[in-house]
Amino acid sequence: MPLRPVQVNIKALDHSAVGRFWAEALGWSVSSEGPVTTYVGPIGGFVWPDPVAVCVDVVAVPEPKTTTKNRVHLDLATTSAAHQAELVARLKELGATPADVGQGDVPWTVLADPEGNEFCVLEPREIYRDTGPIAAVVVDCVDPQAMARFWGEAMDWTLHEVTDDHAALRSAKGVGPYLEFLRTPGVKTVPDRVHLDLLPYPGDDKAAEVARLRALGATDLDLGQGDVPWTCLVDPEGHEFCVLALS
Repeated sequence: MPLRPVQVNIKALDHSAVGRFWAEALGWSVSSEGPVTTYVGPIGGFVWPDPVAVCVDVVAVPEPKTTTKNRVHLDLATTSAAHQAELVARLKELGATPADVGQGDVPWTVLADPEGNEFCVLEPREIYRDTGPIAAVVVDCVDPQAMARFWGEAMDWTLHEVTDDHAALRSAKGVGPYLEFLRTPGVKTVPDRVHLDLLPYPGDDKAAEVARLRALGATDLDLGQGDVPWTCLVDPEGHEFCVLALS
């Protein structure tokens, strides 16, 4: 069975501070905090892995973010113009700063978290009315159609749209955030500080799933991770992701 996305992994110098920022930003809680990671998830009765929620795992790294824009970012949903304005103001109070990624005059607001990871606060859009606080995980890419083919086979999510410039997938349950691929100028040049972590379903063979991903076009990634229970890979355009082990 194809894999399911379970969390967005964000690298940070200060994982606790960045984790607390995202917990406040999303209205979630810090569900666990260890020596090198801070895990952020929905409040109340949440059991990981949730069938639809994509949570946030902030992981400590020694290197600061470069000035290069991340090619993976979060879009946050809002329900009204007033909600958008309130959320932007609150995020700035929490430590977010305005970010210029060449967006020009657009109805959404581009910000960066306290360590410079870009994200967007969207204007109200009907398509995101039931996603929860994260509207979409957005991936910059050269070929959205090719990316939709790879990720559509890699995961058990449903393809909702595919054009030359944009592709979107979402849980087959019809709730939770979208995974979107956006045609963007340029190619990936530096390791991303934001990536997806995927998880097999109970009873599935992780090694077999990793082999299947390789057959689809994924390649192995050596980050010096050593002997760890997860597997680091890159998709056909070089975006990093991990396949986690069932606990």
